Amino acid sequence: MTSIHDTQQRERKIIRVTLVGSIANGVLTLFKLFAGIVGGSAAMLADAVHSLSDFLTDIVVMVCVRIAGRPKDKGHDFGHGKYETLATVFIGLLLLFVGFGILWNGISAIAAFLQGQTLSRPGGVALYAALVSILMKEAVYRYTVIAARRCNSLAVEANAWHHRSDALSSLGTAAGIGGAILLGEEWRVLDPLAAVVVSVFIIKISMELLMPGIGELLERSLPEEDETFILDTILKHPDVTDPHNLRTRRIGSYCAIDMHIRMDKDFTIGQAHRVTLEIERKLRDRFGPLTIINTHVEPVK
Repeated sequence: MTSIHDTQQRERKIIRVTLVGSIANGVLTLFKLFAGIVGGSAAMLADAVHSLSDFLTDIVVMVCVRIAGRPKDKGHDFGHGKYETLATVFIGLLLLFVGFGILWNGISAIAAFLQGQTLSRPGGVALYAALVSILMKEAVYRYTVIAARRCNSLAVEANAWHHRSDALSSLGTAAGIGGAILLGEEWRVLDPLAAVVVSVFIIKISMELLMPGIGELLERSLPEEDETFILDTILKHPDVTDPHNLRTRRIGSYCAIDMHIRMDKDFTIGQAHRVTLEIERKLRDRFGPLTIINTHVEPVK
């Protein structure tokens, strides 16, 4: 009962923090679109699209976390945790596409400038919008990443980094727009140059999110330090020897552990059961109450 209550509490916290972010993203998207159109800034319009992608991923996180919080059923013996992983991968892919899109637009604008084309001068409202976006998105990032670590949610942490990437994007946009306004026509290339730099950071963040998520979907084992902890925990019990056939994997915010251990051949079923419960309790203290543990007991040869 306690684990179910904890799961429901975690789900409510994730939904709440994501909802706060989605409201901020919706307001910023409309504000940036207005500023981009009125201020005649292509960079701000691109930034508005980035904020729109944040808003869409917020929706994905809320839907997937809701599904991931469901208990196991007839069609999902290990629960629905992989839906949260799927959300993480989706956000990483979206960030990757946004990053390459900004990179392409920036390089295209720089090439046009080098060929003698005069870049347009953005209006002041676009600069104000960029500054507001930096402050708001950094605040939402900090709020979200703290909640992600408390809830142990990769999807929410991925979404937090999406907020941070938008703040970085707005920082580059502000630098470019500010330079174009204050330094004159020959410095308008600062806008696309800043966009290229920001796009590299966004692509880097997307890869840092994608690789663990894809590894989890492909049944990658837990990190070596976690498996070492599992083996050490088993070997510390005086009645257990030779842990082997250890298999581990993550399932969203929790994990599954499958292992074989050896005990005295004269142990009763009750004694063996007591020992395995003691080991499993220690492992759940480390990996969480929802950890799925399958222990196969063999007699000492």
